[in-house]
Amino acid sequence: MPVLVMKFGGTSVATLDRIKRAAKRVGVEVAKGYDVIVIVSAMSGKTNELVGWVNETSKFYDAREYDAVVSSGENVTAGLMALTLQEMDIPARSWQGWQVPLKTNSAHSQARIEEIPTDNLNAKFGEGMRVAVVAGFQGVSPEGRITTLGRGGSDTTAVAFAAAFEAERCDIYTDVDGVYTTDPRITDKARKLDKIAFEEMLELASLGAKVLQTRSVELAMRFGVKLRVLSSFEEQSDEAGTIVCAEEDIMENRPVSGIAYSRDEAKMTLISVADRPGIAAAIFGPLAEGGINVDMIVQNISEEGRTDMTFSCPVDQVARAEKALNAAKDKGDINFHDLVADTNVAKVSAVGIGMRSQSGVAAQMFKTLSDEGINIKVIATSEIKISVLIDRKYMELAVQALHDAFELEKA
Repeated sequence: MPVLVMKFGGTSVATLDRIKRAAKRVGVEVAKGYDVIVIVSAMSGKTNELVGWVNETSKFYDAREYDAVVSSGENVTAGLMALTLQEMDIPARSWQGWQVPLKTNSAHSQARIEEIPTDNLNAKFGEGMRVAVVAGFQGVSPEGRITTLGRGGSDTTAVAFAAAFEAERCDIYTDVDGVYTTDPRITDKARKLDKIAFEEMLELASLGAKVLQTRSVELAMRFGVKLRVLSSFEEQSDEAGTIVCAEEDIMENRPVSGIAYSRDEAKMTLISVADRPGIAAAIFGPLAEGGINVDMIVQNISEEGRTDMTFSCPVDQVARAEKALNAAKDKGDINFHDLVADTNVAKVSAVGIGMRSQSGVAAQMFKTLSDEGINIKVIATSEIKISVLIDRKYMELAVQALHDAFELEKA
């Protein structure tokens, strides 16, 4: 039988009633003739509770035991979902990551999937099982220890199973009914998209949109997995949600498809750095070793052999960045006059694959912000994205103004 993957996030399985609602959706697909692989997250709030217990127990914890604890939330949900389906007379059983097995590397709490053998599940499907309920977010290391895939890892689990089993589709059920042109909480003009290209979704996910985890979109694009994002709380139909697909499956590409934002950004500037070969490596090497996620980078024009280097990073990584750079300065690897951190900025981005073939997007974006009196601190571009750093207090105004300027409310 054809295989369908259905993933239910934490809010979709937050209570027993919601698990029953999700199980009914699975039953509909089983009745259509699918063998279904259901990927479940922990019940809403449970992972945070488990992480809190670990931190309270051990400040410098063993990452292997951390994974053993925090992965348990998904095990509970998988068992409850399987029991619920069995009560509906649907042949189902739960699977933990090690039982499949979902094989990963040994990078605990941030493991990467290496292989998903299909033999075990296919054998059970052949024996009459109709639904395999798999605990998301978890796998097993070469050493036989439980691993976890990082926050949002259940999305990645779902896409990986869809690729491994050559599923007809991978449905991601969340608390929103699709992918929007921007956050509906910021502007009521935000419009749900029927389709969005993998590349656009990847940019939006990496720039702050919380609908899908970045790694899951990367996997879907790499293996050509057809993704659908839809709500577990809305009426189900074949046209529901947003399809994430290849660019060629979209009839016409607008210059801009969506406006993304990231509220918790910081701008850091190294003042008066020696302008010499290798200076960028000397700066960003220690930042990489310190686990700092650097995004936008700007180097000023050199004067008398000195320059300024500016970059952005998440605001909660500023202290680590300062520590790494000052340590490099103390070792003599780099020399700078001052290190200035601005923790009151936000990143706003326009994303669209249509930018490749249409000019004027940057000019329109910058004019729109200028007309609203919003000063741009840093600019970064790619083939399908333009991002700016602005004062955080203007973030919502910028999103609303750009959404209007590019007429994203129109289909």
